[in-house]
Amino acid sequence: MKIKKIILILLLLNLNFGNVYSIQPDVFVQSTVNRASEVLSKNISKEEKIIQLKIIAKDTVDIKGVGYYSIGSARKNLDENQKKKYLSLFEKYFLKSFSSRLSEYTNPKIEVQGKEVINKNYTIVNSLLIATSERPEVKIDWRVYTKNPENPLIRDLIIEGLSLARTQKEEFASILNSNNGDIKVLFETLKKFAEN
Repeated sequence: MKIKKIILILLLLNLNFGNVYSIQPDVFVQSTVNRASEVLSKNISKEEKIIQLKIIAKDTVDIKGVGYYSIGSARKNLDENQKKKYLSLFEKYFLKSFSSRLSEYTNPKIEVQGKEVINKNYTIVNSLLIATSERPEVKIDWRVYTKNPENPLIRDLIIEGLSLARTQKEEFASILNSNNGDIKVLFETLKKFAEN
């Protein structure tokens, strides 16, 4: 009897802890932005900043999800080995693209302003890149994948209404369309970008 009670108490505690550890998407985005700002404001080399920004991206972005979205319907034609190769190349491509672009900024101030729950899997978090003397303010919406509330992940950035994921998908489709759907050409393009 005592053992059953203890197990029941532990189960109830576990359920409560589950709720405690769920992370609100707006808090998640603000903490991600703060981490990136901290790196960008450090007095370290651009190379070191890129290394640290890549770590943040791996923690906070659903790179696999973005990769599959970006390749679109071409994914259906890939065998398991090609899928693995694509995801590996895409991750290198994505991390380089993301970190090298972001490393140009010096301590960007981004303020989270609100959120809109689309459904249990997605929330849009609204934010603003604060204007400076060098640049205007920029509206940034974050598409956050919330299927696992303990581990939200970024799936897209919509900058002034332009979806980065959709732009990337169109770019990949264009490469495939102009090369008769040859996946090797896309692989080569991703590899070349990641290595240069």
